[in-house]
Amino acid sequence: MMLNSYDILKRPVITEKSMAAMADRQYTFVVDIKANKSQIKRAVEEVFGVKVKEVNTGRIMGKTKRVGVHIGKRPDYKKAVVTLTADSKTIEFFEGM
Repeated sequence: MMLNSYDILKRPVITEKSMAAMADRQYTFVVDIKANKSQIKRAVEEVFGVKVKEVNTGRIMGKTKRVGVHIGKRPDYKKAVVTLTADSKTIEFFEGM
């Protein structure tokens, strides 16, 4: 199964830490769990029209949650921190948040 760029990038991560990292040209996304670093790099460059310097990824295990006697688990996901090159433009999607 071939993933296109919009399937790879699921959503941005909007946290205090990720917002502070934007000053250093680092943007954080939740990505498809099967996507590798080169696919993520290509997807970000294609969707946002920027130049990517490096991609750091991490697999986040879902937490176990309880409601009364019922126990469930949140899904696992993959997070990617994308660093842009110094001469690249910023990602406008994040501006004004």
